[in-house]
Parts: sequence; structure tokens; C-alpha cells
Amino acid sequence: MYRIGQLAKLADVTPDTIRFYEKEQLMDHKERSSGGFRLYSDSDLQRLRFIRSGRQLGFTLAAIRSLLSIRVDPEHHTCQESKAIVAARLAEVNHVVAELQRIQQSLQRLAETCCGEQHSTTCCSILEALEKGHEPLPEKRCGPG
Repeated sequence: MYRIGQLAKLADVTPDTIRFYEKEQLMDHKERSSGGFRLYSDSDLQRLRFIRSGRQLGFTLAAIRSLLSIRVDPEHHTCQESKAIVAARLAEVNHVVAELQRIQQSLQRLAETCCGEQHSTTCCSILEALEKGHEPLPEKRCGPG
């Protein structure tokens, strides 16, 4: 049996994280020591690692709760259910990646239109583009060159 600090160290989380998961009913502590300390088992450690892995993949607490219920009661669930949860998260990640790629391309174009010289910013293609709310035209450069 582990006390909360030991469990936290083994799972690479803080004791407050464990308390939070208990508050969210993702974990439970069934036993206490004679001194009133929470005690956890190896299955609690396994469950905490499961939750932590899910969080590292960006699953919401609700999704982790669903995955845990599938894991705990496999006779009443199918792989299709867990796959659907993963597919939904993958779709979210793909959306974010696409958005980040769009931002990257816009920033690249902004950087390419700026001369980068040490002159006054009264004529700066980056600042003008941000002010106007659109990307600068490649031929609209200021400064030397």
C-alpha cells in the first residue's frame, strides 16, 4: 500500500493532482492508515497511470471517465466505443494541426515581406499588415532594397 506522496511520486504527478482526480471521481481511496492517511494499492497506481496517459494525449476528463468505464467493465463495452473516443480526439488534433499550419504559413509570409533592416518602423510591412488585418503584398517592402 502507498501513501499519497508515494503514489504521486511513482506516477510522476503531485498529491494535489491525485486529490483533484478523487474530487472528479476518477479515483477513489478506499483505505486509510491508523493515522488517517489515505492508502492506495497497485491497482490505484495503474489507474492513475491510465489517467495520466490519457491527459498527456489531451483527452478531456469526460473522455477519460468513459475510457475508464470501458476498461473497468469490458464485458459490457466494445472496442468500437474506445475507438470512437480516440477518433474524436484525433479529429480535434488534426483540426488544431491544420490551424497551426495556416498560422505558420501566414507568419512565414509576414517574415518574408519584412526587410529586417535597422530603419524606422514608420514603414514596416509587418505592422501595416497587422493594422489592416491582412497579409502584406510581397512587392510592398520598405527600407533599402
